[in-house]
Amino acid sequence: MMVLARCSALALAAACGLPVAAGAQHKPHVVFILADDYGWANFGPHRRESSKQARLETHTPNIDALVDEGVLLDRHYAYKICSPSRSSLQSGRLAVHVNIANTGVTVANASDPESGAAGIPRSMTGLAKKLRDGGYRTHMVGKWDAGMATPDHTPYGRGYESWVGYFQHANSYWRKDATLQSTGEVDNCLNSFTDLFMHNSTYRGGVRDGFSMSPACLNNPDHHPACYEEFLFKERALAVVREHDTGDIAAPLFLFYAFHLLHTPLQVPESYLTRIDELVSSGDGEKIDTQNRRLYAAMMIYMDEAVGELAEALKAKGMWDNTLIIFSSDNGGPIYVPGSANNYPLRGGKFSDFEGGVRVNAFLSGGFIPHDKRGTVHSGVISIADWYGTLCELAGVNAFDHAAAEANEELRQRGLPLLPAVDSIAQWGFILNSTNGRPSLQLSENALIHWPFKIVTGKQVYSRWQGELYPNCSSLEAADSDQGPVFTDLKVFNVAVKLGKAEEEQERITWVHDCHAGCLFNLEADPTEHLDLASDPAYAPILAKMGAELSRLNTGNFEPGRGTPSFAACEAGIANGGFFGPFVDSKDWYSPVPERTPMEHLKAMALQESLRLLNHEMIEKGVVEVAQRVLPRFQTPWTKSLDKCLKAEEVAALLV
Repeated sequence: MMVLARCSALALAAACGLPVAAGAQHKPHVVFILADDYGWANFGPHRRESSKQARLETHTPNIDALVDEGVLLDRHYAYKICSPSRSSLQSGRLAVHVNIANTGVTVANASDPESGAAGIPRSMTGLAKKLRDGGYRTHMVGKWDAGMATPDHTPYGRGYESWVGYFQHANSYWRKDATLQSTGEVDNCLNSFTDLFMHNSTYRGGVRDGFSMSPACLNNPDHHPACYEEFLFKERALAVVREHDTGDIAAPLFLFYAFHLLHTPLQVPESYLTRIDELVSSGDGEKIDTQNRRLYAAMMIYMDEAVGELAEALKAKGMWDNTLIIFSSDNGGPIYVPGSANNYPLRGGKFSDFEGGVRVNAFLSGGFIPHDKRGTVHSGVISIADWYGTLCELAGVNAFDHAAAEANEELRQRGLPLLPAVDSIAQWGFILNSTNGRPSLQLSENALIHWPFKIVTGKQVYSRWQGELYPNCSSLEAADSDQGPVFTDLKVFNVAVKLGKAEEEQERITWVHDCHAGCLFNLEADPTEHLDLASDPAYAPILAKMGAELSRLNTGNFEPGRGTPSFAACEAGIANGGFFGPFVDSKDWYSPVPERTPMEHLKAMALQESLRLLNHEMIEKGVVEVAQRVLPRFQTPWTKSLDKCLKAEEVAALLV
């Protein structure tokens, strides 16, 4: 079986006896589409056997068509939260071997210049760099969330020739600022900067032109659909396709399109809300009864249309027949208020090791898919880390990370954490041969699959099942009555702040289930994890073996000291004209910024001095302590403000 995975992708027919796409004599163009926080039940192909109402609320005809023409990846796994999954994809390591935390981008640790920052360590070779070694032209649009501290941490440092996007977990779709509702944290720069960046062959810095910074977008963005961040990303992605030189067959395209959608804050042009209302009404459905479920459904329409436009652009350019599209979500859907995704019938959601948090929507499509594989389902286990090795195979390059191996020689001498090796598995041969290339997968420090069994340990947040239509007025009523689920990853200056007044309340409002030493499930027989086998004596040997194996694997987890919030990040943001960006070893890296007016200069100096005062250790500590005491008191009204039940007359008014 492992021989298959090592066969050259374009020589599989001759060497391995497997089919390849007709006429696929050259390396394929690769378009990797990464959705954000995409719920299992919000995915059209998973709604086909659902109720009429559920189907009407899930309108994704372009994505559905691509699935029908491609390969549905039924057992595709990611990490349970954003940044680790993205770090895993870009580095070819399982998340436990690169990054297991949503660390704030302003964090740095001067004593460890290799791994002392958010995201991927500096010397790990990025996926785009590998593909450039294989002759690819590499471009990216959208969310990064895999590091920002130095230029090496950015898409530029990881091998992307161009990028337009943002660094953090999220930003505002309209104003591109890093609000609390976007990032889930208050950073040491008081969320003062715009998070919208770009680089290309002539420029590195904040996005200062185009629709995003036009007077209309700055003054009243909500009334101008072109100000919507996803519009900017889509237009750039389409331009990349249009401008690609198809005449140079030795330089195929790699486009990484990382949507902000469907991550909070839930924002979308008004016309898409009207669209979802009309689609539900015309199908004789009931009006969507919660504000956020309506927003989420409308945002899905926007994402689906963008995917459809991209596919059409590839066809118009004559690239489709030799294009491989890879689509995945970065984690399961968030089921807390205000995330508003739905993973029915799976258990749990984002931040949880249950299937709803880690088993994600994924498929392959495009003309590169062999004809006999189109319209099929692949049931083998795949990790998001495996696309590194798979795409290296397609590009004809070795996945081994020489730069990381060389860095380890110095790290060993300095007594710093060593960089784990690439553990990505090339999956193309397994997909074509319909076999399981990953019988064992460490999902996290608390979960392990050894097919078909899965062990989950410790306290798991968001551990419940959702109904077919979720969230709904009943679930919001419970949330408003302090029954949760509320957000679990709130931070102030990179320090976690719990919204519960005591540990018991915190666990109740985040729907914690304690698996202790291990809950055990047979995923093949029980994909929704209803039957815990841990107490059945017949499964005691399996439970003991998997528990011991998980403990052994955890000894190899990568957990460097990431550091603490750095005032240098604030200084860099001010110097760069009010945009987040690299702040370590970044001298002379940015393009020149426009000269400030005297008033702008005074404002910048005032902000710098106030942030300098705030970043004093004692002040920071005091602010965190106040937040930890005060925020739990406002948990209930804050939760109520994040979503609402739409009474029948309110919804009817929206349609007038």
